[in-house]
Amino acid sequence: MISLPLPEENTTIASCFLSVIIPMYNESDRILPTLEKFIDYLDKKNPLYEIILVDDFSTDSTLDVVSQYAQKQSGVVVIKNRFGKGKGGAVKTGALYSKGEHVLFSDADASTPVYELDNLFQKIQNGYAVVIASRALASSHVLVHQPFYREWMGKTFNFIVQNLLVPGIHDTQCGFKLFTKGAAQNLFAKQQIYGFCFDVEILYLARKNGYKIKEVPVDWINSSDSRIRLFSDSAKMFLDLLKIRFRKY
Repeated sequence: MISLPLPEENTTIASCFLSVIIPMYNESDRILPTLEKFIDYLDKKNPLYEIILVDDFSTDSTLDVVSQYAQKQSGVVVIKNRFGKGKGGAVKTGALYSKGEHVLFSDADASTPVYELDNLFQKIQNGYAVVIASRALASSHVLVHQPFYREWMGKTFNFIVQNLLVPGIHDTQCGFKLFTKGAAQNLFAKQQIYGFCFDVEILYLARKNGYKIKEVPVDWINSSDSRIRLFSDSAKMFLDLLKIRFRKY
């Protein structure tokens, strides 16, 4: 495993090495364990980093929980989603706020373990601008699977996405993606989808703008507390795919 570069002595939070964006919607029960995993990992690697927690209009105590935590933990920032409600809007808010030379977004459930950042960062060093975790490659290791019907729907969705928008990318929806600063600022500024299909739009825009994309196999552990409503969100996602396909960017 590679080590993340040490920060320059004169580096300040105005230009840090890594920004980690975590979108949150009613995450009061699981966000603190996820934060502890990231902080423990990043402190050992010793980069200068920021963790940006973006609240997507939570109705539970998420905002209070993380606000109290951020007061005691340097490098943790809490902001509210200022774009359209949805995971994509929250990630866009964090990406455009970020100060890092590299920008990672991760799901709040930490289904992709934080140590996989080493593998993604290695590809960034090899010249890729967008590196995405994947559950669908031959060497990916799904430690805990989704229920069979969710896996089937996920494979069906990916089949449609590959044929309609981004051929050759096997898993657009894994919530662990790393960008160079330039790619993140450019792509998220152009993003217009604020629901769960924002990943597809970002990858579509990355291809359209000539960024090198690399899909990386990872360990992955399903969280039973999924935020995706199987039928209503699936219908919205299909409509968003059509919007991406026919929109003039």
